[in-house]
Formats: sequence, C-alpha cells, structure tokens
Amino acid sequence: MILIYSHKLTPRLRYIFKTIFIDVLQTQISFTDNAEEFEKSESVKINYSTSKLNSGLFFQSSSILFETGIKEQNINVFEFEEHQCFFSVGNDSEFSFDPFAASFYLISRYEEYLPHIKDNHERFLASESLAFQNKFLDKPLVNNWINEIAKRIENQSPEFRFPKRDFQFISTIDIDNAYAYKHKGFIRILGGLVKSLFKENNFNNRLKVIFGKKLDPYDTFNYQFEVHKKYNISPIYFFLLGDYGLNDKNIPVKNKTFQSLIKSISDYSEVGIHPSYASNNNIETLSKEIKRLQAITHRNVVKSRQHFLKLNLPNTYRNLIDNDIESDYTMGYAEQNGFRASICSPYYFYDLDTEVKTKLKIYPFTVMEATYQYYEHSTPEEAINYITELMTTVKEVNGTFISVWHNESLSDEGIWKGWKIVYEKMLKESLNKN
Repeated sequence: MILIYSHKLTPRLRYIFKTIFIDVLQTQISFTDNAEEFEKSESVKINYSTSKLNSGLFFQSSSILFETGIKEQNINVFEFEEHQCFFSVGNDSEFSFDPFAASFYLISRYEEYLPHIKDNHERFLASESLAFQNKFLDKPLVNNWINEIAKRIENQSPEFRFPKRDFQFISTIDIDNAYAYKHKGFIRILGGLVKSLFKENNFNNRLKVIFGKKLDPYDTFNYQFEVHKKYNISPIYFFLLGDYGLNDKNIPVKNKTFQSLIKSISDYSEVGIHPSYASNNNIETLSKEIKRLQAITHRNVVKSRQHFLKLNLPNTYRNLIDNDIESDYTMGYAEQNGFRASICSPYYFYDLDTEVKTKLKIYPFTVMEATYQYYEHSTPEEAINYITELMTTVKEVNGTFISVWHNESLSDEGIWKGWKIVYEKMLKESLNKN
C-alpha cells in the first residue's frame, strides 16, 4: 500500500494516481489531505503538493489536476533523463517535471477537446498532436515515466517491490467486408460485374468466385484459424453490421452465410461490434447494430472499435457507455502508427466535461496494417521492421501491444501481396519475450 498526500484531493488527481498505481503498477494506494497523518504514517509515501514535507518522496504539483474545465495549457517540451516531458517544476521535486499532470494531459486526450483541425472524416489528426509535433508519437512516454516513478519508490524503500509485469500481445481483426465478391445481393454483384467488364482478369476472377470455382479473396478465415492456432493466439474480431452506405459496405446482415461466419468465429474467439461510420453521430443506429450482433451470437456485446477509427471526444465514448460497452479499441490514428495517448497499457476513460472517471476501459492500439499500406506506402519488408521496432519498445516497458488487421489484407493478392507473411512474423515476434 502506498499513501498519497496532497493539499487538495480532486477527481483528476484520484483518477491519474489510480491509473498509474492500480491499473498499471498493480499496487493499492490510499489518499490523505492531512499532512500530520501523512508524516506519522510508516507506509511508502508520496507527497504530491506544492510544498516539501519532512518525509515521503516529493513530486511537486503543477496546476492542471486541481483545475476544472478545459483551457489552453502552457506546454514547453524538454528532456529529462532521456525522455521528453513537460509541465516543469522546481528543483526540490524528484523529477524536474510533473509526471502525474503530464500523464493526465496525454491519456485524457485533453488536446482533443481544444480547437483543432480535423480531416475529411471529422477525425483528430495525428499532425495536430503534441506527440507528433514533438517527435514522441513512437514512444509510450507515460509508461516510461511510470517505470521511472516505480524505480524511485523502490530505491527509496528497498523493502518494497512492485509486482512483476509481463509484455502482453493482443491481435484484433476488423471485418469491414467479409467477402470481396460473394453474398452481396443481386444488385451489388451485378454492379460489380459491370464495373469489371473492362478489367479482364478482374471480371474472370469475379465470375469464378461467384460460381464457386475459386475462393473469394477476402475469405481468409480458415487461414486465420490455422495461423492463430499455430502461434496460440486468441484474436478479437470486430464485425461491421451497419446498413449499406458510402462508407459502410459489408455483407447484408440478413445473409445466412455471413451470420454463420459470425457464429463460427464467436465460438472460438471474442467478438465485438465495429460501429458503422453512420452510427458515430446517431446513438439509435449504434444501439441497433449492437443488438444485431447480440441476436446473431446470443451473447452480450461489450467490446467495440469504431469503423474508420471515428473517435470524437467525449460523445463517441459516451454513446458506447450508454450502450453498455465496457472496452473500446479505437484509440489510435489512421494516418500514423504509434501511441495516440502516449501509453501502451489499458486505462479507463476520464470524461473531462463531467470530471468523472467512467467504466469504459480504453485499449490503445500500436499498429494498423492499413496505415502502412495507404498512408505511408510501406513495403511488406519495411512494415515488418517498423512493427518489430514498435513491439520492442512496448516490451521494454512491459506494456500491451495491440495490432489492427483486416481479413482482406491476409489475402496475399493485389496490393496485399506479401502482407500475409508480415502478419505471421508479427505473431512470431510477439512470442519472443526478449
């Protein structure tokens, strides 16, 4: 047990200390605003305030954890012990910056509540972030700071040790479009054939698939089952069940083959909802899609990831909470891989507008193969190197590495030629604990 003292105990302060010590370092804490009680305690102690006391590790506090509301913050990024940091404090403090305030700013996504430029899908751009602009998007800074805090505590109290933590890997697969040519309904199939008339190979391939003489290129599900079995990986699948639209083009929900696919996958893997593009601003649409998945699997749906990674804070998360979603896997950028919230550990969403820690657990992902393909135009060989570097970074802090893949990218055809081996090498690398 670690005792935390502060001159004022606020919701923000309680939240970030619980995130760091309970959720990440797996250690219980208690709080007090009574300096005399703190001084008398024989527990491992942290003084988080503006003034140094006679005992306990002193981390001088900056102001953000004692504020309410959202305002522009004066942020100057500098380096401390080989890591970027901000919110500088005095020389008496253990660190020359406030790691608790800085961690709160990053994982609450404070900057995403401030005025910013959005892309054509109304998403917060990586280029707008503090991490991108200061070249630490590829670093889980919060985890680095947490580990440095843990070292200071263990050095101060040699009899105290934090529980051992291990690297974790989670493979997640989005099913935006279960099949390339089959099971789309007569009108869509006919339209696809007409469009492919002037592309001989494409037209012939479509016909072979439609008439059952060739496997649909997006039907990589047997391969997925075998490769996950080989590496003893239990992936999480997210199914798009929205109505057909410009940005929502999966198989019709009523299609029996599609329903059978979902049922069979849910028998051996965890399944979550992939809320449609259209659902992001419509809670009734979101509710309808969740109910569709529950009706197919006969299980409660508690996991989600937004289609197109459409994440607008706090509304997206509030809508998920209102629909009893417990875990979300959207936290990441479409155009840049790395650490959107500068952390590679799960944590709970803090609603800045209401100043409340919610029950929604956020699982930030590190890499998405579509980013390497569509935004960075990486070769498979380059992607393997990038993924290995990022995974090594996560291993060094005993974090959780989450990947985002799609069934079509495992087809080994067209633009995805060679990417099947990228996926398999990533799975293999996840088993290497060194």
